[in-house]
Amino acid sequence: MADFVDEKRQEMEARLRELRPLVDEFHRVEAAVAALQGVAVAAASKVIRKPTAAPTRRRTSGGAGAGKRGRPKGSGQRGKQALDLVKRRPGITIPEIADAMGIKQNYLYRVMPGLVKDGLVKKDGRGWYAKDAA
Repeated sequence: MADFVDEKRQEMEARLRELRPLVDEFHRVEAAVAALQGVAVAAASKVIRKPTAAPTRRRTSGGAGAGKRGRPKGSGQRGKQALDLVKRRPGITIPEIADAMGIKQNYLYRVMPGLVKDGLVKKDGRGWYAKDAA
């Protein structure tokens, strides 16, 4: 009886090793679908209108700003949090950063290129590394 149980356990362990790559692929595809959902929603919500007259420029206030609404670029905390994680865990991936920060991955696909542009991080394969630690 013990031989039968050991044999079945070994068979199940072998099957788990066979399935691991498929499970990993499932998670990657699932993350890609989640990231693309926001793109699909934005594209579906756009309304195509024919122009009826020449476009007019919006008047901006006479203030010192560039006329853009919202908070100034780079004033958020997510980039700083992501940079801190990259410094503490070189080679960390976007899914790992998202899990650690408790946010969705697709947001980081906007944040991380900004950090690259600022010269703070670099990407090597799927991993992210701080420039000063590289």
